Amino acid sequence: MPDSASAQSAPGMDRRRLLGAALFGAAALTGSVAGATTARAATSASVPPSSAPVTEERARAVVVGTGFGGGVTALRLAQAGVTTLVLERGRRWPTGPDATTFCRFATMDNRSAWLTDHSVIPGVDKTWTPYTGVLEAVAGDGMTAMCGAAVGGGSIMYHGMTLQPAKEDFAASIPVAAGLYDDLDRWAYPTVARALGISTIPYDVLASDPYASSRLFESTAPAAGLTPFHVPLPIDWSYVRGELYGQYDATYTTSDIAFGVNNGGKHSIDVTYLAQAESTGLVEVAPLNVVRDIALDANRRWVLSVDRIDTGGNVQEKKRIVADAVFLNAGSPGTTRLLVKSRAKGLTPDLPDAIGTQWGNNGDRIYAWIGMDGDIGTQQGGPACVGGRVPDSAIPLTVVHAGSPIQQPGVKAMSVIGFGLVEAAGTWAYDADTDDAVLTWPSSGDAALQQLIAARMRALAQAGGGMMIDTNAEAPSTWHALGGVPMGDAVDLHGRVLGHHGLYVLDGARIPGSTGACNPSMTIAALAEHSMAAIVRQDVGRVF
Repeated sequence: MPDSASAQSAPGMDRRRLLGAALFGAAALTGSVAGATTARAATSASVPPSSAPVTEERARAVVVGTGFGGGVTALRLAQAGVTTLVLERGRRWPTGPDATTFCRFATMDNRSAWLTDHSVIPGVDKTWTPYTGVLEAVAGDGMTAMCGAAVGGGSIMYHGMTLQPAKEDFAASIPVAAGLYDDLDRWAYPTVARALGISTIPYDVLASDPYASSRLFESTAPAAGLTPFHVPLPIDWSYVRGELYGQYDATYTTSDIAFGVNNGGKHSIDVTYLAQAESTGLVEVAPLNVVRDIALDANRRWVLSVDRIDTGGNVQEKKRIVADAVFLNAGSPGTTRLLVKSRAKGLTPDLPDAIGTQWGNNGDRIYAWIGMDGDIGTQQGGPACVGGRVPDSAIPLTVVHAGSPIQQPGVKAMSVIGFGLVEAAGTWAYDADTDDAVLTWPSSGDAALQQLIAARMRALAQAGGGMMIDTNAEAPSTWHALGGVPMGDAVDLHGRVLGHHGLYVLDGARIPGSTGACNPSMTIAALAEHSMAAIVRQDVGRVF
């Protein structure tokens, strides 16, 4: 059988139709994107700064961002008795059975994208009025990074893969933190698992009709040299069963979850860590607050320049927030851009030279498996519930299957995604013309890993029939951006920015490039748990 190939290998099918079918499924897992340059340019507010009022606020602690690092940080500060302001650029997205909170693939609209006038999904030719939607595409040289923009961060639209790396793989990804693993394994990873309520797919759900493609992947994996496993997920499976029994409109069972899960039942950060933090009465979450700059004032307090916007991106208020401590959790691109800007503009003296370095894509690669021999059914259930590992791989890697929310007539297609360890070779540099930091990613950073992933994809096609198409060959993208403010060189093992009291980085920006052949979410949260335990013990009442 052909291995990875061009569309011409599929009789009677043009390249655009084939890739369209493939990319719909791929985008549902990882946000494979188009039009990212425009997406970055469109994030500026449309109201001139002089027309918006300016207010000043004082805070003891400010958390920037509400994803896995931010949610953990906010809760642990609150439990330590620290009044905390949490700033989030996105809006809240409440869900529930048969809710219409998020747009669906078939009726995609401006809720899908962060302040762009067009879709960022390949093959979707739609324009609209810009809106504070859930996904931002940050375009760089050689790589596009997809970033969540919502209360709950990337936990809103990710599939939910909650994977703990093996000790040796963790050490290979983050050598400077290798000594932390035993503590993480003993209590931090289990704490995250309990907070998110993770479990694997029940066998009755996996045996149902919508999960035929998952069963096909699982049965084919051993012949391709993969050891199959069931992915731990933060899902209340009663909601999935409700769809199977016709109680709810299909969402999970059609994998129509790329922009968020309408039916609820997903234990995302907004309904777990953040909800618990807010329940203390000590945490205020402020949506639609965009942090533009961070500076250190003459009194060595942290000053945040913030725009409060409406859902069209128009500035309603400009804020100057002065804080004793700032915890940056805006995601790898967001946190890195803020600090690269702060250093380049002289807003914070003596920031570490390593800021803007050691960035990576977690090895993400999205393939479309086309024309396989087995039955994949008429719809593909999610989230991504089955995967495979390669024992004794020269570079640790993982392969998972994600269902496609759109089935193209006459095309048997399913998405298969690989990721693993990479060289953290990416860098960010300040661009004065746009007042932003820009990513550069050399293809050499993950070249060796991609050869191994490609070989495994060929093995799957050989074992199960059909062909594999590398959908990232011409436009590499990642949903798992990591690094830019690396541990050891820019922050210490507990996220303290070197040489700067009261400034912390507790998100994926401090992880150099990859997380042990796993989705990064669980490791980001576990490291945040571990770091906050030390910060509460050592810094609360002393540094802030």
